[in-house]
Amino acid sequence: MKAKVTITLKSGVLDPQGKAIEGALAGLGFEGARD
Repeated sequence: MKAKVTITLKSGVLDPQGKAIEGALAGLGFEGARD
């Protein structure tokens, strides 16, 4: 199964939870997660 999820914020909005999730996904081997 493949999924593509796109989440966007207004420019200039800080997203510490998003950064934490991005790091966790990278640690699990999901290389496609990026800012």
